[in-house]
Amino acid sequence: MLKDITLGQYIPGNSFLHRLDPRVKIMGSFVMIVVLFIVNNLVGYAFVALVTSLMIASSHVPFKMIYRGIKPLIYILFFTLILHTFMNPGRLIFSLGPLTATWEGLQKGFYMSLRLLLLIIATSLLTYTTSPIELTDGVERLLRPFQRFGVPAHELAMMMTIALRFIPTLLEEAEKIMKAQKARGADFESGNILQRAKSLIPLMVPLFVSSFRRADELAIAMEARCYRGGKNRTRMKQLSIGKDDYVAMVELSLIIFISVGTRYLKMF
Repeated sequence: MLKDITLGQYIPGNSFLHRLDPRVKIMGSFVMIVVLFIVNNLVGYAFVALVTSLMIASSHVPFKMIYRGIKPLIYILFFTLILHTFMNPGRLIFSLGPLTATWEGLQKGFYMSLRLLLLIIATSLLTYTTSPIELTDGVERLLRPFQRFGVPAHELAMMMTIALRFIPTLLEEAEKIMKAQKARGADFESGNILQRAKSLIPLMVPLFVSSFRRADELAIAMEARCYRGGKNRTRMKQLSIGKDDYVAMVELSLIIFISVGTRYLKMF
């Protein structure tokens, strides 16, 4: 269901992750992405899973929100596991006609599925614990050094944040349209894949119309408030690095160091 997609949602709170500077959280997300591609054995993935669990605990984000975020991707994770199991050579598990399942393929499929799962959870915590305004300010400050090369830092940050912020809004709008059409006899669940895809056309048309209308209303509202981009723009809350941020940066350095060290463990 569309309501199970939680990408872009913000959950207010006062946890350790909520209090961190958005720049630290953005860089932390990049560190977790890099770490997930550094580790290559069971010890490394177990370590990253432990770190992710501690991040969830420190964020105070309800577990049901985490589950709702990964629920729509369970079939993709399962398909990834099956695909690697049958597409990699190695020691035979069983044969199914021309398809051969191997232990090495099963291991790679498990690692890849676990990598995707941890990647989704770790990056989702960024939007769960960071408001859209803070996220915009953080991205802009990180891109500011590139302004000397002609990169429009503020405009890019604003576009990225608006796009991310409107994902839950558009999903909610799509859910309402789907329920309204179901009440009028529309069927989105029966038939084969092509028939079900074709039945979504009456859903996409009003959704696109609604998206353009919301974009036009947003542009008018920004112009009415004399928005002129980042030039001479001031902020009520200035970003500052505090004690918790330094603690988080030390922890991120340790995570990278330990993750690199796990690559040299050959017993798994």
